[in-house]
Amino acid sequence: MIMERQIFSKLVQHLDKKAFTILIGARQVGKTTVLKQLYKLILSEKKSAFYLSFEDPAILTQINEHPENIFRFVAKPVENNGVIYVFIDEVQYAHNPSNLLKYLYDTYAPSLKILATGSSAFYIDQKFQDSLAGRKTIFELFPLNFEEFLLFKNKEDLISDFKLIKSNPTYISTQINTFKLLLEEYMQFGSYPAVVLAESVEDKIAILKELKNSFLKKDILESEIENEEKFYRLLTILASQIGQMLNQHELANTLKLNEKTLSRYIFILQKCFHIQLVKPYFNNIRKELTKMPKAYFNDLGLRNCLLNQFGNIFERTDKGEILENLVYSLLRDSNERDTIKYWRTADNNEVDFVVETSFNQGKAFEVKWSENAFSVNKYKKFTENYINFPLKPLTFDFKNSESFVLKL
Repeated sequence: MIMERQIFSKLVQHLDKKAFTILIGARQVGKTTVLKQLYKLILSEKKSAFYLSFEDPAILTQINEHPENIFRFVAKPVENNGVIYVFIDEVQYAHNPSNLLKYLYDTYAPSLKILATGSSAFYIDQKFQDSLAGRKTIFELFPLNFEEFLLFKNKEDLISDFKLIKSNPTYISTQINTFKLLLEEYMQFGSYPAVVLAESVEDKIAILKELKNSFLKKDILESEIENEEKFYRLLTILASQIGQMLNQHELANTLKLNEKTLSRYIFILQKCFHIQLVKPYFNNIRKELTKMPKAYFNDLGLRNCLLNQFGNIFERTDKGEILENLVYSLLRDSNERDTIKYWRTADNNEVDFVVETSFNQGKAFEVKWSENAFSVNKYKKFTENYINFPLKPLTFDFKNSESFVLKL
């Protein structure tokens, strides 16, 4: 069975566009697999296609000498003779990927269509300068969302039920306990494809440790981090304080780093797709831009690995924080990231997530492990001041199934 990511159909729709297609995301998230699936699709349609990996030093040396050298490995496009599709894995390894793609686009598009992957958005941002404006479309690939997780777990029979849970507020699934067990695994080991496909707990943990020790180290080396130990320590601190406000001054003092270096480390962690920052929501935009963000992990398995904690979720003291991070992931997969915020006042009134679906209108969510922990009166200040943002509790243990965490 071919396990197809949801982004695949969007990429297929982009095949006929003149702009080059760039797929970015964390290492080991599945970009190469998606690229190869697209390559096989083009070949099956009897179109002219070529696949290159810039991890191959023999290819990379030639490419770095001059962009025209790419045609030593692929057919050169001829005007009015069909499109040549070139699939490039790890394009960021080119000495100057921005200049390479700009030259190829300006010289040969639309007869040449390039689809490329890049492991680190940090490098994409640094090298893909404004010269590529209008010449590329960037697609982001994250670890498996929950529906993809069900597919990779061979639980296709549950996908239609999952869609009903999401779309019908009053629907009560007879498989709710099965969903809870699967959510526990999703929160415990995360959703990197290789981790999900591993059958034993030992194998899952071993893969996560490899991600932490080897692939995260590549991000550190390629981002030219000066102090590897403090970078790891920062990541571990962030893992231990999910959902708390990110006080850069305090963190800089704790790590004995200057704030400029700390800001750069946090920027790199975002651009390498390990964390995402959520800003506060205010009617006053100036205030919104001056308040502290919160940090969430794109994969809970990596987060748990950093803390070396893989115990039963139901028995853990940080289960509430883990559930809050899960909700962030679910929101990220169905909303524009910039629309996801939190609300907090000076006297510590707080709502976990506020999602603005249109100007001054949207939805709000408060995450609690148990429904009993949610009290409407506690959020009176928010509900009275933001009537266009109906507040809904999201829980794991519930009496009313309408509050179940999957009913976003």
